[in-house]
Amino acid sequence: MNTAVVYAPVIGAVIGLLFLWGSLRLRRKRRLIDDLPTAKTQGVFIGLVELKGTAESTAPLTAFLSGRRCVHYHYHVDEHWSRTVTQTYTDSDGKTQTRTKQESGWTTVAQSGEIGEFYLQDDTGTVLVRPEGAKIEPAVFFDETCDRSHPLYYAKGPPQVVADSDHRRRFVESGIALHAPLYLVGQARERADVVAPEIAADKEAPMFLISTRTEEKVRAGLGYGIWALTILGLIVFIAGFALRNGNLHRMLADCWPQYAGLVAVYVALALIGWIWMAFNSLVGLRNRVQQAWSLIDVQLKRRHDLIPRLVETVAALRTHEASTQTAVATLRGQLSATPPGMSGPDFSGCAPALRAVAEAYPNLKSDAAFLALQQQLVETEQRVALVRTYFNDIATFLNTRLEVVPDRWIAALGGMRPQALLAATDFERASVQVKLAE
Repeated sequence: MNTAVVYAPVIGAVIGLLFLWGSLRLRRKRRLIDDLPTAKTQGVFIGLVELKGTAESTAPLTAFLSGRRCVHYHYHVDEHWSRTVTQTYTDSDGKTQTRTKQESGWTTVAQSGEIGEFYLQDDTGTVLVRPEGAKIEPAVFFDETCDRSHPLYYAKGPPQVVADSDHRRRFVESGIALHAPLYLVGQARERADVVAPEIAADKEAPMFLISTRTEEKVRAGLGYGIWALTILGLIVFIAGFALRNGNLHRMLADCWPQYAGLVAVYVALALIGWIWMAFNSLVGLRNRVQQAWSLIDVQLKRRHDLIPRLVETVAALRTHEASTQTAVATLRGQLSATPPGMSGPDFSGCAPALRAVAEAYPNLKSDAAFLALQQQLVETEQRVALVRTYFNDIATFLNTRLEVVPDRWIAALGGMRPQALLAATDFERASVQVKLAE
């Protein structure tokens, strides 16, 4: 018996289980998408986030084929070839025979692209995205097939041709256009240049996805992949044993109990893998809820420490400017109250004081300080509201998982309990009074 046939069951089982493993990985990604609430760019905090917005850039790229303004593009030029091949073989009678075969295909003759950092913008602001290392799902910019009589053939393609060329080329370009809607899942971290978050690749992050598709289409695509890999894995798992046992008739007529057992084994392994994946996903969701709670404490601490200091600074500035303005008015009054030629304070005596005030405080305005305080108050309350909403959203996802079947049975293994949601009264304890002394 052929060696490949002897080891076919082992090979089929290994490949089938690899397909099953791949389907479980896709299922884990889809559950992660289901369990992540969509955050706002102003509410991006350190950790895994899901965002929706548009791609913006202060220095956009220009796509090579389409000329579109974009933040990422990649193109390739493929050339078609065909040839007739003569093959020699030995027939069943042991005689040498020849036959001709027509072969054809596409060969890539040129490809390139660019990618740069950009901003994701929504109705609350922007956040910097560094796309290196992300899985990018771009949109098609350009797709055209032409012969060498077309100007595009040599204008955007190389002058040389491949062997046996049919002189037909296919130009395909895809990318992320400027202002294009995006769906993003990635790890947020602190920027090195300013106090702000950014989205970038992280080895510990379970996913870094930048897609021009909607969340619903991304989920649907993962669902198709899950079922395709699961079914394909079952077919390959059984095919190895079928190849060793003989033809299809024998498989169905004589060995059906064996194959029924193989199906049961595969289903059992799939069930065990799903339980393992679901339990780990619930643990990850619970940890993200705990992280969201810690973010609330961070924002409340920021509000408690920052606002009183800003108020003190503005109050001190207002008092100082008031005294300075009084001193300036007094000096000017003394100058104007002394008629020319009369004895009393003159400008030469007031000038040094006026020059000192002008040099030390060129802009005697408290308006900017008050505006900055007002902006900080609004931004702080918005950040607190966003983190509270984020916590309630992700806690709701966890509570739903703990109530639906079969997740509630798996959650019971880890003793997981629902998380109480936050109400507005929970934040009254951390209120900060803003009062400027008269």
